[in-house]
Amino acid sequence: MAEAAPRRATYADLEAVPEHLVGEIVDGVLETHPRPRPRHVAAASRLSGELEPPFGLGRGGPGGWIFMIEPELHLGPHVVAPDIAGWRLERMRTEPETAYIETPPDWVCEILSPSTARLDRGPKRRIYSEAGVGHLWLLDLADGVLESFTLTAGQWLPTATAARGETVAAPPFDAVPFPLDDLFPFASPEA
Repeated sequence: MAEAAPRRATYADLEAVPEHLVGEIVDGVLETHPRPRPRHVAAASRLSGELEPPFGLGRGGPGGWIFMIEPELHLGPHVVAPDIAGWRLERMRTEPETAYIETPPDWVCEILSPSTARLDRGPKRRIYSEAGVGHLWLLDLADGVLESFTLTAGQWLPTATAARGETVAAPPFDAVPFPLDDLFPFASPEA
């Protein structure tokens, strides 16, 4: 007897996820994980704070971007919520009418945690590539490392890496470098 095909997750499944969890639909599977820890949220807020003045508002930088923290993206059959996403203004001139966004971002940053690293380094990287996201940053808080990738001919090519004590000058935001340590407001666990 043939095995029944697995049931694909629906948006109703996503809406039923308890509020204390984050839910995404990746490759037809409902993926849930705990809400981010304070250091994760603080790092996202600080990174957004580094990028917004020069790239969002044009203060001390080129401007021309819009940034969102944890936007709900509908990329084909996938529903994902990156930690931070950015669009060039010419690609998102007006606010979407829906609570979700179907226009793929030009840049995404995923902040790795034990509960999300498998998805962020695996299926979500592929989803972002297939959607044509041009730049991907992976910020590993435990190791204190930021990796930058640029989509080239459908492949993620490493473009920059910064570790604690170093300066981040990674595409597409290399015009205004900043110290990576500024993203870590709390003392490291080993300190």
